[in-house]
Amino acid sequence: MWIKKILLLSILSITINLLFACKEDTANSSTKGAKTCPGENPQFSLEFFKTNNQGQKSTKGINHVIIFNPKSPKLDFKVNVGLSHKLYAKNQQGNFIRNYVPKQFNEIISDRNSLLNGQRPLVAINADYIGTDDKPQGLNISRGVEYSGAFKNRRSSFGISGGKPQERIATIQAGRRSNNLLNYNLVGGNGRFYRQGKFKDICQDLGELACKEATNRSMVATTSKGYVILLVNDIKANSAIESSQINQELMPDMFDDVLSGIARNNCLGKIQEGMLFDGGGSPGLYYNGKIYVENGGAIGSVFLIYKIAN
Repeated sequence: MWIKKILLLSILSITINLLFACKEDTANSSTKGAKTCPGENPQFSLEFFKTNNQGQKSTKGINHVIIFNPKSPKLDFKVNVGLSHKLYAKNQQGNFIRNYVPKQFNEIISDRNSLLNGQRPLVAINADYIGTDDKPQGLNISRGVEYSGAFKNRRSSFGISGGKPQERIATIQAGRRSNNLLNYNLVGGNGRFYRQGKFKDICQDLGELACKEATNRSMVATTSKGYVILLVNDIKANSAIESSQINQELMPDMFDDVLSGIARNNCLGKIQEGMLFDGGGSPGLYYNGKIYVENGGAIGSVFLIYKIAN
């Protein structure tokens, strides 16, 4: 009789343990699920990863991607341009000085003007084109101070508004925004391939060289949920890994595949606006102390992201 009781108690104990294990696995599973879908996490601020050309995360992917939430209180932003003096410096008359000098990516992200409250950026990406006069060509505004060029009203720009973190908005459009709060941090670009959620293959607009030959890509997109995607396609990496149809240089008709894939796979909503930054010899991406992509050309501006200590 006592043997039967011991067996029953053993079975009951095993059953209870299995139930608790099942609940624990379910909890861990849903936690993992939340971690793999940043757009569903209200605490999400920023993530860096690589993808193939379908927007799927891959350690062998040649697309370096940053996704972030502009409203996160853990982040702050700034724009830097190539200057021979301190950013925001004024002359004796109280006017801002703009003595431009050509700087490459590694220089413009590490000079004194790249600091924010003494802190180095967490993320940096190349942005605007630079003219033969060493001036940025498009609309660039760093924390409310403008450093722009001849095409500032014609070309599109990307920016993060000022105000409290929960009020910040990411925008992509041509020229200054009607609401001045939106003109706080802006960087110029060229080649808009999403407008109000509609994708366009801009190969013909870019011309033969930019479309099919100078294929180093650097781009930005905003989503319906207010998130931002930064992407630099590193075609140099293609020689070191096995090339495939979904892991190669990005042509303009492929921009939709990779960006929509990233947005979908990370629960960011649908792509609303998208544009190119300076390509060819200019793309650069820096994250957390390491330069992942860098080319030799001088650039007009960089967009910088900082991590705010708790």
